[in-house]
Amino acid sequence: MLYQVALPIIPHVGGGTARTLVKYFGSAEAVFSAPKDRLTRVPRIGEVLVKSIAGSKTQALRQAEEVLKRAEKEGVQLLYYTNPAYPDRLRHLPDAPLLLYYKGTANLNATKVISIVGTRKSTEYGRAVTEQLVQGLVQHEALVVSGLAFGIDIIAHRAALKVGLPTIGVMANSVETVYPAAHRKDTERMLENGGLLSEFPFGTKPDAPRFPARNRIIAGMADCTIVVESTSKGGSLISADIAHSYDREVMAVPGPITSETSQGCNHLIKSLKAVPYTKPKDLEELLNWDKALSPNALPREVPALDLSGFPDEEQRVLKVLQQAGATHIDVLSRHTQLSMGPLSSVLFTLEMTGLVKALPGKLYALV
Repeated sequence: MLYQVALPIIPHVGGGTARTLVKYFGSAEAVFSAPKDRLTRVPRIGEVLVKSIAGSKTQALRQAEEVLKRAEKEGVQLLYYTNPAYPDRLRHLPDAPLLLYYKGTANLNATKVISIVGTRKSTEYGRAVTEQLVQGLVQHEALVVSGLAFGIDIIAHRAALKVGLPTIGVMANSVETVYPAAHRKDTERMLENGGLLSEFPFGTKPDAPRFPARNRIIAGMADCTIVVESTSKGGSLISADIAHSYDREVMAVPGPITSETSQGCNHLIKSLKAVPYTKPKDLEELLNWDKALSPNALPREVPALDLSGFPDEEQRVLKVLQQAGATHIDVLSRHTQLSMGPLSSVLFTLEMTGLVKALPGKLYALV
């Protein structure tokens, strides 16, 4: 674990770069023992990064030793991207962190995960909608993810705690420091039913550039990101844009055209980057959750399909669809261990052969 912790500590080594290095050399430890001439041969690894790796190895390893000691002392889990507890929805994204620091009790791979974000300048309207939204998630036993900030974020966390749903605060600083400090009591309750998550090592302060990085984790962990209120240049729009780039569902709460805190949401809807959220059923229909709750939704008999003549990747997809029925593309990716590019290609081939059909809400099913 020492080398896995040390690699992302090296300056300029982000999640994507770290995984490129690990894939090329076979392990984090092998990266540290690689000579400079071999590092220069790695695709997209420039001279500046090679010098950073070569010059920072010893210091990074020393720092990693301290991290391991402190994590054990403070009960912080170090989730390397191959760890089964690492969020599956995040794992296969190109810029996912190599390592996560997690303190809490919630399952980061809950069946249903929703991210709720919004402005720090929340209104009574935003508070009421957020509480209604979270209440609608109770019957789905969803995990609620947000960024622990003032405004909509903390309202979402508190609403989840109130109704007994687990909630995760994704931080732009290290997990031992609560920011903002005013939310310390909330985080104490979250650790009992939820938790705190960060990609930053102990001692990291909440500097401005780290917030957009934090937002990609919020977007990447969830089945859908919902923006409740946002100004025209609000930070929560970054989360929405990232979720959209990941091909994840995005919803936005429409608001009065005269309200500053509704301008961002209204623009997301107008530009077709988000589906309007007006009631819990909107979300249920978008993610196909409503069928799962229907009392008349009996399992459909699917005739057994002989998979022996199909290539391995197609077999994996067909097997999941045969066992689970209509399945979201993100869930297919997790269960088949296929990233989005190869999976989309396999699904297209199966659609063309008439075996699989695409459904609304990015669902796929056997014909």
